[in-house]
Amino acid sequence: MTMILLVWIGVLIFIVICVCIYGLVMEPRSLRITRHEIRSNCIPAAFDGTTIVQFSDTHIGPHYSLKRLRRLADAINSLHPDILVFTGDLHDARRKDNIAKYDPAPILAGMNARLGKYAVYGNHDFGYWKNSRTSGSFLGRGGFTMLVNRTARIVADNGDRILIAGLDDCIIGQPKPKQTLSGVSDETFLLLLAHEPDLANRLINYPIDLQLSGHSHGGQVKLPLFGPFVTTVYGRKYVQGLYTVKGRRRGARPYHLYVNRGIGTTRIPVRIGSVPELSVFTLLRERPTNQS
Repeated sequence: MTMILLVWIGVLIFIVICVCIYGLVMEPRSLRITRHEIRSNCIPAAFDGTTIVQFSDTHIGPHYSLKRLRRLADAINSLHPDILVFTGDLHDARRKDNIAKYDPAPILAGMNARLGKYAVYGNHDFGYWKNSRTSGSFLGRGGFTMLVNRTARIVADNGDRILIAGLDDCIIGQPKPKQTLSGVSDETFLLLLAHEPDLANRLINYPIDLQLSGHSHGGQVKLPLFGPFVTTVYGRKYVQGLYTVKGRRRGARPYHLYVNRGIGTTRIPVRIGSVPELSVFTLLRERPTNQS
C-alpha cells in the first residue's frame, strides 16, 4: 500500500513538473494565428477583402525580449496586413528607467501595413501606474498612429473610406466615447480599438461594427473544466475570442467584439491553455438582403 502511494505521489510530482515546464517555457513562446471573417453591408467595395492584423499585450521586459518581438514582426509581415493594430500594453517594466532598455521602436517601424498602423494605450502603458504614457513615444517612432479618444479615416484610392477610432485606457486613462464616437454616420463602417473589452457594455448605442480589444490574456492560465484561473477588471465578461455584443435596438446591425489573448505575460511569466495570438480579420462586403 505504501509503495502504491509513493508511485502515485511520484506520478503527481512528474505531472506538476511537466506542466510547469510547459507553462514557463513552451506555451509562452508559441504563437497561434486565428482567422476571422467580418461581413457587413457597410463595408465599401474598395475594402472588400481588406485584412486587419491585431496584436496585443506584448509586455516587453524581463520576460519578453526584443529578440522575440523581432520574430513576432516577421510573423506579422508574413501575413501582409492591409491594416495593423496594436491594442495596448507594450511594456511590462516596473519603472520608467527600465523601459529605456527595451526600445522596440526600430522593430515596430519594420512592421508593414499598406493602409496604416494604429494603436491605443493599455493600463501598463502609463509608466506602471504613473501617468507618463511612455509607450506612446515608442509606438509613434515605430510608425503607429496613436488613437486617444479620436477617429481617423482610412481612405482607398477610389475615395471609399472606413473609420477607425480609439479610446483611452479605462483603468488609468480617461476614455471619452461620447466625444469620440458621436456624429459617426450609421452608414459608415466603424472599427474601434479599446484595450479593455468589457467597455463594450457602455458602447452599445454607438454604431460600432467591430471592436478589437486585449487586456485579459485569455485568462493567461486556463484550467480544463474550470476556465480562466484569474480574470482582471474590465476583462471578466469578455475573456477571449469573438462575441456579438447584446443589447442593441431591434434591427440595428451586429456589434462584433474580438478579445485577443495577447502575446506576453504579466505578474507571472506563465501561460497555460491560452496560447499567444495574432488575429487576422478579413472584411467582406455584404449586400443588403432586400436588394435583388
